Amino acid sequence: MGWFRPGKEGTVGVKFLSEEWVRAVQDALNGSQPFRAAAGTQMVRLQQVVTGGPQGDVKYWLRLENGQVTMGVGELGEPPDATVTQDYETAAAISRAELSPVAAYMSGKLRVSGDLMKLMQLQGALGQMPAALKDLDVEY
Repeated sequence: MGWFRPGKEGTVGVKFLSEEWVRAVQDALNGSQPFRAAAGTQMVRLQQVVTGGPQGDVKYWLRLENGQVTMGVGELGEPPDATVTQDYETAAAISRAELSPVAAYMSGKLRVSGDLMKLMQLQGALGQMPAALKDLDVEY
């Protein structure tokens, strides 16, 4: 799920959904003590699918294990606990903190297949993501 918003003016941003963006998000989450504390010992494997973007459909994945995030572009390479699918506009709005993932899900703009309960258990960690990513400068 994209929970990322643009950061400081005057800096060169990373392109939304690019490999550089994935690395920047991973580094920011792993560098955030509140995120890591909220994640605790939970384990989850998520496949993200963003459709209809400027570069076409994009897939990326997130693995959370013992408070550490690993992310990559493409397929997860193992069965995910859940797959989250959304269009580019929805992903960008969530990233900019203009739309909450829960509101997107409730309105049908964000679809989840797989273990929805696993995602529900991550609410504490997901709630810490905007603060962890607030300084990320993202180009949409």
